[in-house]
Amino acid sequence: MAESAEELYARALEAADDERRLPVPPLSEWETFPFEGEIRVRPLRPPGDEPSRLGEDATDCWRCRQGEEDAIWSDERWLLTPLQKPSGMPVIVLLQPREHCDLGDMPSHLAAELGPLMVRVERAVDRVGEIGRVHVGRWGDGSAHLHFWFIARPARMPQLRTSFAAIWDDILPPLPEALWRANLAVVARALAEGGGRTHFPIG
Repeated sequence: MAESAEELYARALEAADDERRLPVPPLSEWETFPFEGEIRVRPLRPPGDEPSRLGEDATDCWRCRQGEEDAIWSDERWLLTPLQKPSGMPVIVLLQPREHCDLGDMPSHLAAELGPLMVRVERAVDRVGEIGRVHVGRWGDGSAHLHFWFIARPARMPQLRTSFAAIWDDILPPLPEALWRANLAVVARALAEGGGRTHFPIG
């Protein structure tokens, strides 16, 4: 039987201090950790209700309302969109189906396309050049409409490796807008070589 939230919470409190703070992991040993100095773990809150996500109701889904307005590439069933403005990493794009679904209830025709399309997107992002790795993530706690993150980590910057790349993206100064748009154009054109169409200018 799976561990309940209450059981997990009780187990965690056994390892916590009087303020419900768990021990800090050995962050100083992780060369990719973005911060130094004293770090405190926030007190662990007791179990509660799951927060609602944007677009739980398909009739009120922001992604569905947006359509391809913010896309840099699309085909009949998929959209590739950037962030609203430049950030620290060379490229961040989101792959999303046009159809309102999440990963667990994705229709079989979309599921069959997903793997090959993710490979195409990674290869397209890598075409920007000077990319060390393309991280792919799916969290799904903010929006109910399925979306995969593709985060390009700069080459020869080993301190920016691993899952902390998403945090480094917030720390690094944003790309110049012209470079950001040029990088997105490379991704869109590379992806369109295998089908679909580009959407420029964006924003």
